[in-house]
Parts: sequence; structure tokens; C-alpha cells
Amino acid sequence: MAERDVIDEQDRGWRAAARRYMPLVLGILLIGSLGALLYSASSASRDHQRALAEQQRSWEIMALARAFEAKTARAEVTLARYVISLDPDTGRLFQDQWRTAASQLKSLTYATRKSDWQRGNVRALQAAFEQRGKTLSEIGLRTTYDQKMGALAQFHQAGRSQDIKRLTALIDLVIQAENARLRERSLAVSLAGDRTELVGKTSRMVGLALLVCVLFALWLVNAAYTERRNARRMAEMEAERADRLEEAVSARTSELSDAYEQLKRESAERAAAEDNLRQMQKMDAVGQLTGGIAHDFNNMLAVVVGGLELAKRKLRLKPAEAGHHLDNAMEGANRAAALTRRLLAFARSEPLLPNAVDPDSLLRGMADLVDRTIGDQIIVSFAHKASGWRIFVDQHQMENALLNLCVNARDAMEGRGKLTISTGQAQLAANQIGECPAGDYVTVSVTDNGCGMTAEVAARVFEPFFTTKPVGKGTGLGLSQIFGFVRQSQGEIRIESELGTGTSVHIYLPRRILTEQEAAAETPASEQLHTLHPPTRILVVEDDPRVLNQTMAALAELGHLPIACDHPSKAAKLLSNNADIGLIMSDVLMPDMTGPEMIRTLPAHMRHLPVLFVTGFTGDATDSDDFRGHEVLRKPYTLNALGLALSNALSGSNHPGTAAAAE
Repeated sequence: MAERDVIDEQDRGWRAAARRYMPLVLGILLIGSLGALLYSASSASRDHQRALAEQQRSWEIMALARAFEAKTARAEVTLARYVISLDPDTGRLFQDQWRTAASQLKSLTYATRKSDWQRGNVRALQAAFEQRGKTLSEIGLRTTYDQKMGALAQFHQAGRSQDIKRLTALIDLVIQAENARLRERSLAVSLAGDRTELVGKTSRMVGLALLVCVLFALWLVNAAYTERRNARRMAEMEAERADRLEEAVSARTSELSDAYEQLKRESAERAAAEDNLRQMQKMDAVGQLTGGIAHDFNNMLAVVVGGLELAKRKLRLKPAEAGHHLDNAMEGANRAAALTRRLLAFARSEPLLPNAVDPDSLLRGMADLVDRTIGDQIIVSFAHKASGWRIFVDQHQMENALLNLCVNARDAMEGRGKLTISTGQAQLAANQIGECPAGDYVTVSVTDNGCGMTAEVAARVFEPFFTTKPVGKGTGLGLSQIFGFVRQSQGEIRIESELGTGTSVHIYLPRRILTEQEAAAETPASEQLHTLHPPTRILVVEDDPRVLNQTMAALAELGHLPIACDHPSKAAKLLSNNADIGLIMSDVLMPDMTGPEMIRTLPAHMRHLPVLFVTGFTGDATDSDDFRGHEVLRKPYTLNALGLALSNALSGSNHPGTAAAAE
């Protein structure tokens, strides 16, 4: 009995200990299971959201890459239209599209800033884009300065270059890398979903375990029931949260659609505003150009009118002084003619006529002109260090470029200061200065100690119509015309300026080594002799009576016999009445019909006569078939130029499209 009592007591003690510690053990198990379940569910949800976000980022990066590729392709198509049409609006549209592509590339760079696997690809894409931009900018620049054939050739070459292939390959590489990452992220989303499903299965197993525990421990029924009720409440809350999230996504999608429509309307309004702004800028540019040209022509006309008036007063008493005034008037007229040549060259209506030029001799010949142009308050010094090196340029355009730089320096010094014009020699490596190839170069520099320029102004000085001078004091064509002339001459131009210190303009032009034939042909045109012809009866067709009278007097001075014709419709009748006419001298632009149209309407038996066309605008003379086989003389002209043109026409040594300028 005693042993049984002991055993019963031990059994009761064990049961009591079990009842005492069972709740604690079950509580620990329940709490641990619940905590593990909540942690797993939270971790799975976070992993799933993170994977979805990474997947969305990959889609955005690929969309940015495709948009960038489309915008660059559209910009190149626009550039092709610009090269073909020469429409400035199309050129500006190309610049806008290229800048938009650059913005999209920046967005792509920002979107991949945390993607180590994309950083090298995006950097290479940026380098390829910048290289392609330089190529297309060069094509656009050539097109802007009317080098259409060169621009077309360069655009055709650019279309087959490795730049575009590399650019496309890099875009595809970015998309492929992002596709590979997208597959990884899609796998991560799938794994996160599987993990969430596993957590759900685990929760059901835990619920079953809890039910079993409740069956084994009735005193835990209430607690287990409470836990399950809480779990159901949490599930309902998650479902409700998911519903609210879906509604929020739907509402946000609707808002984005409305915002997109609003953005389209604002974009259309902005485009209309930009068109109006461009039109206003065009009108401002035309007004500025008109004022500057009027200012320059008035200065030149003042020299001509003043010189002629003074010569008229001094003609009888002081013939020598009258001749000096006439020389000044002729110089003013020549400068006016030079201004028209500058405008034609800027518009690319007049081709350059380059020849080998000694820069030191050119500066010596311009010394007096520079002194008279910039005034006595400016000290001018010359440094001739070209040492016989020649350059291959249009001499008139080179003189105009240097004179324009001197005038700009005078204005920067406000009429008082020191101006240095120097030449020199330089050996340049490839691309050391701009895009100049390696070789020998002649430098021509104009340096002043004037007010200087800020970096912002220096960056815009070569833009057409840009000027810091007051309205009516400058056209804004000077430096842009110099820039185009230097580029056409295969050279480069650089500006060094510091505010308050002064400005230096350096022109780099390739050295020209003369061949024996070029050295023999260096005789100036003014010294060339033309064949003398006996007096010839010449029909002069000119609608302006003043020009007609002047031309008649000039022909008579040269010993010829002119016949006046004040309208092209009278030419055929005068030719029929004067069978001894040996040459037709005709203006180009006249009322009712042009000079070439008049020649085409003459009877067949009269078309054998030689023709000398006279015009003030030779932009089409080199391209039009109307002038082929005939001599062309450009206004204004001297007696020497007129005699040379008549000699060429009468002797049959015609040079189609040749335009003689006033000397």
C-alpha cells in the first residue's frame, strides 16, 4: 500500500507538473509559431513588392532606351530634310529633337544610376551619342553655310559610318542587359509568390496544429479560438487593403490619362507660341540687318558724295587736290561694292575665288586703309612673321575679314587704344586646333586692349545676326561671315578674350606651297593685257536711263560706237536697222523680260552675235544655262574691267559665269 501510495503520489506530481508547465510550453510554442508565421508573411510580402518594383524599373529603362532610339532616328531624318530643303525651321527642329534625345539619354542615365551592370553600357552610349552629335552638327553647319553638296556627301557617309551602328548596338546592348535583368526579376517575383503560397500553406498547418493542441488542451480552446479570430480579421483587413490599393491604382491610372491629355494640349500651345516667337525673332533680325546695312552704306555714300563735291570745287583751281578727292570717292565706291560682295558671300550667292596670297604683303597693302578706317586715336602696329609662307584664300574676302576685325576692335576700344595685327607660322598636330589636320599653318592675329567679352558673349559671337552693338551700328553678319569664310578656306578661328583686358582673334589657314605654274600665274589681274579691238558698234540694252548714259559714255571713252536701247522689246528692231552691230551689251534684270529671255527671243540669224551680260547680282551666273557661252560683267565696274570683258566677248574667249569686280 505504501509503495502504491508513493507511486500514485509521484503520478499526481507528474500530472500536476504537466498541468503547471503545459500552458507555458504551449504558450511558448504558440507565440513562436505565430511570430515565425508573421515574419515569414511580412518578409514574403516585402520581397514580392521589391521584385515588382525592380521589374517595373526594368520596363521603364527599356521604354527610355526605345524612346531615345526613336528620337535620334527622327532627328537624323529631320537633318536629312534640312540638308535637302535648306529650310532654317527644319534645321532648328533638328536641333530641338537632338536636344530632346540628349534629355532622354540623361533620363536613361539617371534611371540606371544604381545599376552597376548598365553603367558601362550607358557611358559608352553617351560617348557614341556625343560623337554622333559632332558629326551631325558638322553636317548642319555645312548646310547652314550653303555647302549643300558637301553636307549631302557627309550625310551619306555618316549614314554608313560605324557611329550609327555603334549607337544602335549600344542601345540594343542596354535593352538586352535589362531584359536579362528582367528575367531575373520575373523569376524573383515568381519565387516571392511561391514563398507567399508556402507561407499560406504553413499557416494552415499551424492552424491545424493549434486545433490539435486545443483538442489536447481544452483550457487553451478560448485562446486558440481568439487567435484564429484575430487571424481571420487580419486576412479580411489585408483583402480590404488590397481592394483599396486596386481602387487607388485605377484612380491613379485615370489621373495619368487626364494629365497626358493636358500635356498634349500644353505641348500644342507651346509649339504655337514657339512659332510666334521665331517669327518675331526673324523680324527683329531683319530690322537689325537693315539698320546695319543702311549705316554702312550711308558712311560709304558720304565718302563718295563728299569726294565728288570737293573735286567739283577744286577741279579748276587745284586739279591735283581734285584728283585726290576723286580717289577718295572711288575708294568709298569700292568699299560699297565690297560690302555687297560680303553680303553675297554670307548668303552663299557668290562663290569664293581663291588664289595664293602672301599674308605679309596683304597686310602691308592694307596699312593705309586700316589707319583711315579706325582713326588716329588708335596706335596700330604690324608684325610680319609669315616669312614667305602663302595661304590659298579669296583675297577680297580676306581683306574684308581683317578690316571687319579691326572695326570690331576699334568699337571695343571706344576709338582709343592699341591694335596689333600680326602674322606667323605654326606647325599643328591633328585636331590640335578644332578639326585642323596636321601640317603647316599661317596664323593671322588681331589683338586689342579694349573692353573684352564675357564667356557667354564669346560663345555666341559667330551666330548670324548676333551683335552687342546698338541698333543701326552693326548687322551681326561680320564674325559669322568671317567664320564661314575661314571654314570654307579649310581653316579655323579662335577667340581669346577677358573682360576688361582685351580680345585676340587668331585665324589659322593652311600653308600653300606654290607650284611652278602657280608662281608663273601670280601676275595681278590688273596687269594682264587684253587684246585691243577696232571700234565696234555695240547695242546697249539698259532700262535705267542714268546707267544707260554712263555706259554709253564709258564705251565711247574706250573708242567703241554704242547704240542705246532703253527696253528689251526694242532690241530686235534696232538690230534689224543696224546690220553692222558687232556685240550686244545687256542688263540682266529689266521690266517685262530679262536679258537672257531677250536673247532667246531674237531671230535665229541674230543669235550669232557675241553677248556681254551686266548684272549687280551674280548668284545664279555660275549655275544657270542662260549665261553659258557668254561673258558676264558685275556692277560696279571700272573702265579697265569693262575693256577686259569687251575684249573677251569680242575675241570669243568667254568664261561662263565670270564676274569682274571694281578694282
